[in-house]
Order: sequence, then structure tokens, then C-alpha cells
Amino acid sequence: MPVRGRSLPFAAPALAAGALASVQSASAAPADAAACPAPAAAIGLSTGWKLQLPTPNSSGSPQEMKQPALPTYNKAPWFTTTSGCDAILIRAAVNGATTSNTGYRRSELREMTADGSATTSWSSTKGTRTMVVDEAITHLPADKPPVMAGQIHDGTSDATSFRLEGTSLYVTSYNTAHYTLVTSGYKLGDRFEGKFVAHDGKVDVYYNGTLQATVTAKFGSGYFKAGDYTQANCNNSKPCDTSAYGEVVLYGVTVKHS
Repeated sequence: MPVRGRSLPFAAPALAAGALASVQSASAAPADAAACPAPAAAIGLSTGWKLQLPTPNSSGSPQEMKQPALPTYNKAPWFTTTSGCDAILIRAAVNGATTSNTGYRRSELREMTADGSATTSWSSTKGTRTMVVDEAITHLPADKPPVMAGQIHDGTSDATSFRLEGTSLYVTSYNTAHYTLVTSGYKLGDRFEGKFVAHDGKVDVYYNGTLQATVTAKFGSGYFKAGDYTQANCNNSKPCDTSAYGEVVLYGVTVKHS
């Protein structure tokens, strides 16, 4: 049972009580590169991931960072260490390059095989697939605010995710953006644990240890993503530059297949 990432750092009693640890703006600020470890090292991120960024490569496509370069990669402000040296600051502006089949920008970690050499493709009807993310959403675009933070992708679209609109945090189900309201009182910087458990053709989604939604999702080519998928672009959010962006702080991510 391969495990990627590290265990979450906060205590189980706080999760059971549904407590939210607020992230101070100072700790979410970019770190002095010389003072902190590289982003992946800051959270003990292992080799089972690659990074997708909205910054274009030479062909205009989104830049990707794979193994073995990812553990030492740092590209502020899109993927850098927080000033507290214990988390990754991930940002996606409304402009830039996009991946195929989407008009929105993402700065996300994409699940790979354990050695980082190939993409993963697993079935939601066989075995149990689990991702736990320890994170906080820290900034939303002003004009079109939704940001997705953590998701299961089924090969053609996102099957389910956490989605923040203003102060309302939702669990999505494919094209149903408001499938389940988790809380209407989310404050930017509130740190939470999200967990996705795919099994028997469905996905159970937990927030701070409490089951929030069960999404019917039968597919044969899934994978996990963690980071910032900003639901805005130059057509629906102004100004169309880096002053409009989404941002997520990632404290830890763990994947397990059984």
C-alpha cells in the first residue's frame, strides 16, 4: 500500500471537535528562499507527484515539474514555501496557460506512480483509494471568486472537489458545483482537513473528520490532485493579470491505495 506525503500535523481531538486552526497572514506570506527548505521538502512530499503550473513553457502549454527536479523546485509566487517554513504557498492567476479541456488556470500537484515516472490511472470500483489534504484557502479572485482545492479527476473531468465561493465551502459532484454545503462561514485562512475515499463506485468526502457527502462516481481511470484550481479567467474576471488570483496553503497531503 504505497503512501505519498506525510501524516497530518494537528491533533485528532481538534479534528473530532471540528475545530479550525486559523492561518495568520504572516505565515502564509512567501518565505525567504534562503531561510526555508524548498516547498516539497517543507511538507515531506514524496516522489509520487508532478506539478502543473499556469506559467507557459516554450510551446505555450502549462509548465510541468516532474521528478527528480520537484523536491528542490521553488517558483515564487506560484509554488513556494510559506514564511513559517512548514507549508507550500500555491497560487494561480486568472491569466496564463491552461491544461487541455479547461479555460481555468491551475497550480496543482498531480498524482503519479510512486517513483514519479508515470501518471496514475485507478478504478473507483476496485479497492479503496484515499487522499487526505491539510490545507487552507487564503485568497480568492475578486470578480469571480471560486477556487477548488483538492479533487479527484476521472480522466475527463473532476469527479468531486472542495470549492470555495466567498464564505461558502462546498463539495462538488461533477458539474454540480453546489452538491453539498459544508459551511457558509468559511474565513480565508481557516485550516482544515479534507479527505476523499473512493470505493465501490462512489466517493466519500470528509471535512475535519466528518462525512459531508457521498458522490456516485464510477470510473476506471482516476487520479488525485492537490493545490489551487482557480475558477476564473480573462473572460470573467478583471483585471486580467496577477492582481486577480486564487491561493491555497498546503500543509500536507497523503495518498493511500489498498
